[in-house]
Amino acid sequence: MAEQETLYNGIILPEQWPPRYSEERLASGEPVPYLSNPPDVIHVDLGRQLFVDDFLIRETDCIRIFGKPVVHPASPVLKPETAEEMDNGNCPMAAPFNDGVWYDPADKLFKMWYMPGWFHTTAYAVSTDGIRWERPDLDVVPGTNLVWPPREYHERDGCLVWLDHDARDEAQRYKMFQYYRYGKHNELDEFVDGWLQTSPDGIHWSNPAVTTPVGDNTSFFYNPFRKKWCMSIRRAIRKRDDGSRLPIGLRARFYRESDDFLAGAQWEPETDEALWQICDGSDLPDQRFPDHRVTLYDLNVTPYESIMLGMFGIFRGPENNLCADLGIPKTIDLELGYSRDGFHFSRPDRTPFLASSRKEGDWNRAYLHASGGLCLVMKDELYFYFTGFSGISPKLGPHDEGGPGRMRRVMYAGASTGLATLRRDGFAAMASPTSGARTLLTRPLTFTGKYLFVNADCSCGELRAEILDREGKIIPGFSREQCIAFTGDSTCMGISWVGRDSVQELAGKPVCIRFYLSEAKLYSFWISAKPGGESGGYVAAGGPDFSGSRDE
Repeated sequence: MAEQETLYNGIILPEQWPPRYSEERLASGEPVPYLSNPPDVIHVDLGRQLFVDDFLIRETDCIRIFGKPVVHPASPVLKPETAEEMDNGNCPMAAPFNDGVWYDPADKLFKMWYMPGWFHTTAYAVSTDGIRWERPDLDVVPGTNLVWPPREYHERDGCLVWLDHDARDEAQRYKMFQYYRYGKHNELDEFVDGWLQTSPDGIHWSNPAVTTPVGDNTSFFYNPFRKKWCMSIRRAIRKRDDGSRLPIGLRARFYRESDDFLAGAQWEPETDEALWQICDGSDLPDQRFPDHRVTLYDLNVTPYESIMLGMFGIFRGPENNLCADLGIPKTIDLELGYSRDGFHFSRPDRTPFLASSRKEGDWNRAYLHASGGLCLVMKDELYFYFTGFSGISPKLGPHDEGGPGRMRRVMYAGASTGLATLRRDGFAAMASPTSGARTLLTRPLTFTGKYLFVNADCSCGELRAEILDREGKIIPGFSREQCIAFTGDSTCMGISWVGRDSVQELAGKPVCIRFYLSEAKLYSFWISAKPGGESGGYVAAGGPDFSGSRDE
């Protein structure tokens, strides 16, 4: 029997990993195991501790408020302009179809990979500020910014790019998955392949390692907490012979993990994959399409601080054939999920994090897609790059079909890249909306750091903290009365007590923290080894203040 794995936060993985669940069990929306049965003591050495679920909370009378991003006024920050992007006037596109947006500290540039024109190949843009983007003239296809040359009868579908700061081989610093359909159109010799590729610079890519057959919009991510490369595999749920009530062909996500990116290109689906995520009864259809069965279109994941952050593309309709008949793009909203073991995700807020505008003429009318890496950390803000489709074609009317190529219709036309911003750690806050103090008591925690920090908005009130032993007794010197009240608004504020600016004497001992909030919002806390408040956590797709994948 294999030894069970204990994670950085104290969660013990089950003996069977990844776990196997039926469609019915996933569709029932069962609780996440580590929320129903949390560790006796939670280790909080790694990263900011977020209140996106109840994992850290023993008891509270605060309310949880979920944050929503604001679309940046410069959006769209990239839109179709070049000949390749204009797609002969059929389906213009200059946006990630997952692909990726990352900050590379090696040359201090924001880098974007995207689809230039519907089902074309992969292009590349750079920026010094994340707002204004340039298309460099590259040598892959001279005179263009393409990083993979077009091939006759080959059409690129989904793609994802990852900047691997910890790559042992510099030639594999960048990783990419591309999904290609190929073969002469309207003939029977059509094929599909998933490709894994690596690159030293994100521009010049290795020959593909062909994966086990997967569905379109498959992607991947790296789980640095467990050092695993994980495939987010798009498949329809397989036919069952047990009278399953779930319809055949329902979009779903399957999971497979590997120690090595390229060596993991091939696997046995029946034994190596696990059914991972599907929509459940809490995923509601668009009121315009009440009969549409809501499905999971995309799932991209990234490490953020002490959790794995997931962006779920929720397809609310209508289906492809109806979109083609109506001349409109598919309605997909982006919603968030949170994982502390890299497999199970809690989704406490089933309202869109980023929503299709649903307005004719808008650049982000529908068919939203997240970018690989999901977000960048820009001091006090997070940058989320995402794709929106307008459904507007320079050449095609609502019911026209252009050519050459597959699905040249307005439902896939007019894709641009948008930017939305959110407060750092702003996914959820525990709040006291009244002048009376409310409290939040954590579960027992252990740490090895020295300094307690919070991300909190106390601009209209205050926050204090006290530290208790495991039996609930206040530890001398760390009472609420001795705590110096925080009354500002900061994403990184140290908490101290009279005569004590450090909690180092409590390191290694199980303790609980009780926060007192009065007209305040608490987004996160952490114990830093450094007086500057560096968390040691992961920073998703990076940012200008970081030299690698972590806040160090």
